[in-house]
Amino acid sequence: MKAREWGVLLVLSGAIFLEGIDIAMLNIALPSIRHDLGLSTGSLQWVVSAYVLGYGGFMLLGGRAADILGRRQVFLAALVVFLLFSGLGGLAQDGAVLIAARFVTGLAAAFMTPAGLSIITTGFEEGPKRDRALMIYGAIGAGGFTLGMVIGGLLTAADWRWVFFMPVGLSLVLLVAAAVLIPRSPRPDRTGQRFDLLGGLTITAAVVLLVLGVERAAHVSAVWTAGTVAASLALIAAFVAVERRTAAPLVRLGIFRSASLVRANVVGILFMAGFFGFQFLAVLYLQELRGWSTIEASLALLVVGIDVALAPTVTPKLVQRFGNAPVLLAGLAAAAASFALFFTAGMESTYLELLPSLLFMGLAFTLAYGPLTIIATNGIAEDEQGLAGGLLYTSFQFGAAIGLAGVAAVNVAATASDAPQALLDGYRAAMLVPLGAAVAAVAVGAFNLGRRTPADVKEPALAGAA
Repeated sequence: MKAREWGVLLVLSGAIFLEGIDIAMLNIALPSIRHDLGLSTGSLQWVVSAYVLGYGGFMLLGGRAADILGRRQVFLAALVVFLLFSGLGGLAQDGAVLIAARFVTGLAAAFMTPAGLSIITTGFEEGPKRDRALMIYGAIGAGGFTLGMVIGGLLTAADWRWVFFMPVGLSLVLLVAAAVLIPRSPRPDRTGQRFDLLGGLTITAAVVLLVLGVERAAHVSAVWTAGTVAASLALIAAFVAVERRTAAPLVRLGIFRSASLVRANVVGILFMAGFFGFQFLAVLYLQELRGWSTIEASLALLVVGIDVALAPTVTPKLVQRFGNAPVLLAGLAAAAASFALFFTAGMESTYLELLPSLLFMGLAFTLAYGPLTIIATNGIAEDEQGLAGGLLYTSFQFGAAIGLAGVAAVNVAATASDAPQALLDGYRAAMLVPLGAAVAAVAVGAFNLGRRTPADVKEPALAGAA
């Protein structure tokens, strides 16, 4: 790659790293935020849920906006909004302002993330160069998820507000670099590309309700959850009807005829459900049961970040030799091994006894994240790369919501009391959720996930019919 290409790649990788650490740092800072602002448990949950709703709900809209309005323009505008509202979150003096700031920050990420990914997939020709770029991009993005808790723990020890101010500084550096390095591209040809407003409204409302239903499942009645999910499914049906009839759909339904794309998104849901559920339980185990401090728990999880070093160096060589699908499958199997090994964690387990589980989790991200990104975008037409990225990251966010809601619900149901052994029993029961998700991901990944199909190539007759 040329020097400018390296610069563009590092800027965009920095943006996905920023998005990853923003989520992970907040999770570790929640107890300090509750204490300082006097938030109830319900309000504290909304600090997380507001970001998830903005991010997951508007991702498809953001991806399509990048395709139609211009990827560079959308990326830069979204990064500015992300910067401003991260700062507002750090300055918040009450829960309402913080929750509103988190929602808009998530919305900005929903436009920034698919725009950044599509700049890579359209700026690097398909083949070894793009694969290498996506491996590096995926490695740095995964590092945000895995290292964010460590960074968040260190910042929270000083003041939880630095969890919001640090992204402001990083966003500013990335914004300046992006404005200089990301090349201007010709204005997209919008002939026949009018924005599908009705489709955008229906799918955004559907995803918001679906994520909300999953996120709140452990805190509300089953009737409320069923009603929310039913309303979401009705809106999805309405969205499909709209897309079949519009001349310029937000989502060309024919894209889902690609078995590889569909399986990649299913694996993305399951993989992130497992990881976020595991991360949540590991933190509870270390801090609530074992009494480790925030910094101690964060440093204990540092080993998961080995993917930052291994993914851009080792994974490309493995992919070159074995292909994306086998390497991805190995990563999914490593995730299942990680969750299975964590069942051995007991009341007096040493860190060395916990280490194999954490190492396997780092290996899972090393092997899975990059190949999964490649499989989800390879073969997709250039004018739909933003859409493909939006689909993948919507799957990631929805998977995170499912994983967190699932482990929270099982943990509450299986914990009989506040006694140490009861807490441990609750964690072990809840760990079945990540393990089940990982096993299901292995099963889906085994179905020749990397096989290319011609279904994602646009055909005029199909595009109109879809």
